[in-house]
Amino acid sequence: MSMDMGKGMGKGKGKGMGKKIRFTETVLRDAGQSLIATRMRYDEFETILEALDGVGYYSLECWGGATFDTCLRYLGEDPWERLRNIKKRVKKTPLQMLLRGQNLLGYKHYPDDVVRSFVAKSIDNGIDVIRIFDALNDLRNLEVSVSETVRRQGIAQVAVSYTTSPVHTLENYAKLARDIESLGASSLCIKDMAGVMSPAECYELVRAIKENSKLPLHVHTHSTTGLAFMTYLKAAEAGADVIDTALSSFSGGTSQPATETLSYALGQMGFDTGLDASALKTCNDFFKPLRDQYIKSGQMDALVMGTDADALNYQIPGGMLSNLVAQLKAQNALDRFPAVLEETPRVRKDLGYPPLVTPMSQMVGVQAVSNVMVGDRYKNVSKEVRSYLRGEYGAAPAPVDSDVLKKALGDEKSITGRFADTLPPGMEAGKAEAGPLAESTEDVLSYIIFPAVAAKFFQQREEKRACRVKYSIVQLENGKE
Repeated sequence: MSMDMGKGMGKGKGKGMGKKIRFTETVLRDAGQSLIATRMRYDEFETILEALDGVGYYSLECWGGATFDTCLRYLGEDPWERLRNIKKRVKKTPLQMLLRGQNLLGYKHYPDDVVRSFVAKSIDNGIDVIRIFDALNDLRNLEVSVSETVRRQGIAQVAVSYTTSPVHTLENYAKLARDIESLGASSLCIKDMAGVMSPAECYELVRAIKENSKLPLHVHTHSTTGLAFMTYLKAAEAGADVIDTALSSFSGGTSQPATETLSYALGQMGFDTGLDASALKTCNDFFKPLRDQYIKSGQMDALVMGTDADALNYQIPGGMLSNLVAQLKAQNALDRFPAVLEETPRVRKDLGYPPLVTPMSQMVGVQAVSNVMVGDRYKNVSKEVRSYLRGEYGAAPAPVDSDVLKKALGDEKSITGRFADTLPPGMEAGKAEAGPLAESTEDVLSYIIFPAVAAKFFQQREEKRACRVKYSIVQLENGKE
């Protein structure tokens, strides 16, 4: 049997019958976020960008999610400069980012003027596709970012945060798809952040959405539970237009399934993937040594590299899982990991079955850790969970446990309107607070979202410049001697 995985694989016979299916590559964002907590530096992948551009992807996911915070906090990189540098080298393939609606890339809601400015600057600096989601699927939190993306001629892809619960039914998802189309979205995505969508569930959901919306449909999942390869095959058969995958060296575990493997399998089934096998191999060979370095250093932990069917119960997404492991290690409490995983679905039920995606995944996870470590459930309730219970993140999918509500808020009433409507404009105030070290609108936005982290980064940037100037002066003086 031929092992050629190159272009032309759509000639095989099968259910695809020559139908095209496109791929979004996640190696520069979600794969790294899920496996190594987003610690890959720009200079580590810079030289492979042109090759990635030649593979034939629908899009290259490279920004948003946790990349912004990590660049500023850990890598000493300006995330805006990182994006511009990627855009200089990726000329053909659209660049994609993940945006948390009214949360942007932070963990709270921001004023509308800040959201509009962030969307505009993201597109100005090189983003083509903005995948926009809300952790609670509350479309009120997507209106501004979607309208601004469309106004700036970007592709506004709205993602449905997928989860299973008594209130997350096929009928409700179909209605949500219709509402998203009415919102003005350019395309739609099923975002299965925890890898819990089964092949049968995916097939039914894709068919239902296709019957209720004319928008192009993307499917995103993770390999955490071992379902992802099968789920994607059924997604393709049901009519999905694009799937998210990762180069094989950064695939599997809490990441996405392998790009090369799915291109091969779907090609055998009669789908035309449009991917260049030679370019794929070049790219994967480049990332293999990087993966080996991360494994050797301990940054890529064995816990996030394998298959964990228990995740079908606790539904923790890949990025959260890797960060949770890191946090427990830092507290020398990794032995409590199983207890935290058992507590997570209980907390989720108490809070009204929110989908476990940022920022809700962090809230539920932190509360689960607190409940386990303290030994008294909800004795300590985080500030973020209190804000959620007040209605500051939107409407809970189901009623919140009344005892938890009472413990957290007492007699305080929750708001029912759109929380962002209560926020004053933020750009001018942010500019004033950021001070002279914020040299651009991009810097002001960085400061508004991550004030302390951005301020420290700006100071370090200034100190590095001063050192370079001093070094240059010394070199000139030495030259004169």
